[in-house]
Amino acid sequence: MVLSWTRRNVFRRAKKEKGQIQGDGCGGELEVEVVIPNHFRCPVSLELMTDPVTLSTGITYDRVSIEKWIEGGNKTCPVTNQVLTTFDTIPNHVIRRMIQDWCVENSSYGFQRIPTPRIPLSSYDVSQTCTRILSASQRGDDKKCQELVGKIKVWGRDERNKRFIIGNHSGTDAGNSPDAVLAYAFDCFSRGDSFDKHVVVLEEILEVLTWMIPLGEEGVSKLSSKASLNCMVWFLEGKDLASRQSAALLLRQVCVQELAKVGKIVEALVTMIREPIGSASTKACLTTIFNLVSSAENRGEIAQKFVELDLVSLLLEAIVDGEKGVCEKALGVLDCICDIQKGKEVVKNNALTLPLVVKKLLRVSPLASSFAVSILKKNSDKKEEEALIEAVQLGAFQKLLVLLQVGCDERTKENATELLKLLNGYRNKAKCTDSSSDFKYLKKSF
Repeated sequence: MVLSWTRRNVFRRAKKEKGQIQGDGCGGELEVEVVIPNHFRCPVSLELMTDPVTLSTGITYDRVSIEKWIEGGNKTCPVTNQVLTTFDTIPNHVIRRMIQDWCVENSSYGFQRIPTPRIPLSSYDVSQTCTRILSASQRGDDKKCQELVGKIKVWGRDERNKRFIIGNHSGTDAGNSPDAVLAYAFDCFSRGDSFDKHVVVLEEILEVLTWMIPLGEEGVSKLSSKASLNCMVWFLEGKDLASRQSAALLLRQVCVQELAKVGKIVEALVTMIREPIGSASTKACLTTIFNLVSSAENRGEIAQKFVELDLVSLLLEAIVDGEKGVCEKALGVLDCICDIQKGKEVVKNNALTLPLVVKKLLRVSPLASSFAVSILKKNSDKKEEEALIEAVQLGAFQKLLVLLQVGCDERTKENATELLKLLNGYRNKAKCTDSSSDFKYLKKSF
């Protein structure tokens, strides 16, 4: 196969320097076709190889192409169709040097010398670094541990290395996987009366752990220790934005029952919602709050604390301004808060609740609609005729009908059906008004 490389100006300059320019009737510009040798091409992509590697079958491919082939679930050699006994790839330095020399020889036609590729990570590199981190953590050597964690951090700048660290740890068990080792190190340096002493290494570990999410079982277990949880809450209350965000993302991974025992966790999470530093951290905190008020053993007591800290008004603000993910999670937390009497009273007494919840029906996602229907159901009472009339005026009856028509889960269907029966008796009492006018003061999120 011939690859046509058109480099008129480059070729013209090269010829002009040699005094060999000749007119061709078209301004003296020439079009040149350069043939790339077949053994320099990747058999998969048919492009010039930049990082040639050889499989166990003896066929050489470009590393990116053959890795995509293997990651796609293929277990055979693309050329020979032989079943691969191993997926190891060996750099073909001879072919690479030949390609580099050929590119230099043809540089006048626009070819650039391919750079010498970096040597990829090996299981041995990762395993040895993890072993040394464990040793440094056990000795309490934060300087050495920081140096080793920084090494993993540098490796992670390359996406291929990052994927390898996260998902390919041959020769290491679950307890010695990178996330488990880093979680163990974090626990070791979290022990003691003050976190300031090891704050630098703790910040480094937090940052690296965030791109290993979701953590494995061992990593979650070690990060759910009392010392680790207290340290993450301490970071959550701190002033460093990067550390606060990392702590928020990781708290979503830990054991809820253990997190519920940590002091100041409620206050720290509410502060993160009140003073958001980014959509990712806000969603992470809302997820953690949802887990606490829905599945913790003392969820009623925890929900009561959130209500006392004015979380309801913060949730309503998040529903107005937040993106899809934030809106879903805020509605989910609001639904759980309605399960306690005090929470239901605060939600019901807030003038924004009813208009906002009705507005979000069918406008965000099926999950958000199910939460909205549940909130309406929990706050609907025959004794509160004015609220029911307002719901009809806002268009709740029509939206519930549409929801049943487009389909929803069984629980939502039951709640919607009961609400329709309840609201039907107030349709004649409701004023015929344009419900869209009630939302002029609300920001449109989507």
